[in-house]
Amino acid sequence: MFKRFIAKPSRYHFAIWVVVALGILAANLSAAKSATLYPDAPTARFSVEVVGTGPDLILIPGLNCSREVWEATAERLKGRYRLHLLHIAGFAGEPAGGNAEGPVITPSVEALNAYIAQNKLKDPIVVGHSLGGLMGLKLATRHPQALSKLIVVDALPFIGVLFNPVATVDTIAPQAAQLRDAQLKVDDTTYKAQQDAARAALAAATTDAERNQRRIALWTALSDRRASAQAFYDDMTMDLRPELSKITAAVTVLVPHHASMPFTAEQTFGFYTQQYSGTAKLNIVGIKDSRHFIMYDQPQAFAEALDAALQK
Repeated sequence: MFKRFIAKPSRYHFAIWVVVALGILAANLSAAKSATLYPDAPTARFSVEVVGTGPDLILIPGLNCSREVWEATAERLKGRYRLHLLHIAGFAGEPAGGNAEGPVITPSVEALNAYIAQNKLKDPIVVGHSLGGLMGLKLATRHPQALSKLIVVDALPFIGVLFNPVATVDTIAPQAAQLRDAQLKVDDTTYKAQQDAARAALAAATTDAERNQRRIALWTALSDRRASAQAFYDDMTMDLRPELSKITAAVTVLVPHHASMPFTAEQTFGFYTQQYSGTAKLNIVGIKDSRHFIMYDQPQAFAEALDAALQK
């Protein structure tokens, strides 16, 4: 375990979440295939594609992302698990459905809990990236019996600390509302320019970086702006730290670090460990030379870390 270190969040992480606030965080093309809307259109909170056989494994993408962010992971694991690949309504070309108005995260989590119960999933494992990781944490705090393990890919229980280390929900709410409203008001030309400017911050300079960065800009543009802006507002104003002690499932958090960050890897990993304080069964795993999209930047290291967490 990395030593605890209470550090101010890096400028890199602050920039990442500002990018998200402007609706620029990565997205992937919607994969319709044989996906089923849940619960029903037009009230659907997400669609689900089920592939593979074995124990149940639920994969939740992040803000604006489609299930295709898990494409390589699904291909690798479908022979060992029955995969439930979610796509949140309103993200990456998916119709907004029930997310066309009102909150997004909490109702989607409640819909996921209902999906697990109604489909009689036995001790499913949940894997969530970014906002999907927060959804997994919300599920684990409100419905501890719903899952057996949780694997979080670069998400915090309260991202407000990346804007202000001493933030509370009350103090961050006005800023969150301002960012939400700004995303809705900006014109299309500016919106696209913001996406283009953000590419390099979202995926590291790997062999496929340019392709992945183009995906990020394109797929974000396909997202419903209202659903995207509201989901980020929900994220910014949700502090799950006081609830972490309610989680009974084992929690693994995969944390990236890149040389461009002003803090050392040990400091970054220690910061995440401190933010997850109170989680009974916690394992923080650092992935170096990676930015927010670990599965793109370090696919082999990500696969090994995920497999280790699944087998614990």
